[in-house]
Amino acid sequence: RPRAGVSDGRFLYWWARHAHASGQIAAVASGANIKHLGAESLRRLPVHLPPLDEQRRIAAFLDDQVVRIDQAIALTHSQQELFASRDLALLDGLMGRHGLRLPDQLDDDWTSGLPAGWRVIHFSQVLKQLTNGYVGPTRDILQDDGIRYIQSVHIKNGTIDFERRPFYVSTQWHRERPRISLRAEDVLIVQTGAIGQVAVVPADFGPASCHALLIARVQPSIVSGRYIAAYLRSPLGFQSLLSRATGALHPHLEGGIKDVKVIVPPIDVQDVICVELDELRHANDVVALGLDRRASLLQERKRSLITTAVTGEFDVSSASTRALAGATS
Repeated sequence: RPRAGVSDGRFLYWWARHAHASGQIAAVASGANIKHLGAESLRRLPVHLPPLDEQRRIAAFLDDQVVRIDQAIALTHSQQELFASRDLALLDGLMGRHGLRLPDQLDDDWTSGLPAGWRVIHFSQVLKQLTNGYVGPTRDILQDDGIRYIQSVHIKNGTIDFERRPFYVSTQWHRERPRISLRAEDVLIVQTGAIGQVAVVPADFGPASCHALLIARVQPSIVSGRYIAAYLRSPLGFQSLLSRATGALHPHLEGGIKDVKVIVPPIDVQDVICVELDELRHANDVVALGLDRRASLLQERKRSLITTAVTGEFDVSSASTRALAGATS
């Protein structure tokens, strides 16, 4: 509670935001595993405390400017979500360009809108093998380097993003389990948690094993792994997968996905669609990276604005509100 005549509550709020972001609060917290902030520790933190009228001007300035930045951040996040949903729908649009009329519902007739040479078949008919990754405990098998060990956390936006949290197993452990040794064109499907997330193993990926993922190996004379992975990520394919999930509280995908219906163009059309899809996704990725950078810059702008205002690095009474707000546009 602010001391009357000495401090303003809104100013102290913004100062606390600055102290948290700069690590000052974490530095005085106690505890090894679970940090605890005591009142006495907080009392000892030094505060740059200008006169009361200036505190109120700073607080009013930040109340206005941070709202503007937060609105710009929210707009950026909405644009990011829009491009993410657009990315998932790209395949549907491409298939439509090649003459397919998609069914509106999963239980509609899928065959009525097929171009010549296209088929609707069950997932089982395109498979050579459907198997599971290793499902045992990992406490004693993970190590600091070795063979890459792919888990559901790595399956992101249709790719294997291993660097976000790398796990490894020994070469010997990997060799003893050839069934889960990943190969180019293997389609990896998340079974639990973010179920239905899909990625295909690229040709130059190298040796790897995986944990608790469905590994779908396709018949190359019928489909390519690239096409199946793209199809299962599309709105229709994804909903088809989800319709086969079991378990109410913890949905899970199992061998029942073999009954999922798959729209299969001729191989040459699949290849063309995959090339076109890569081109569209590259263009989408350029925009998405720009939005990611904008969101990061806005967050940094907000942190910097709070810090420079509460520490007196600039005089808010002479700052140009219009110029500062322009940094969010």
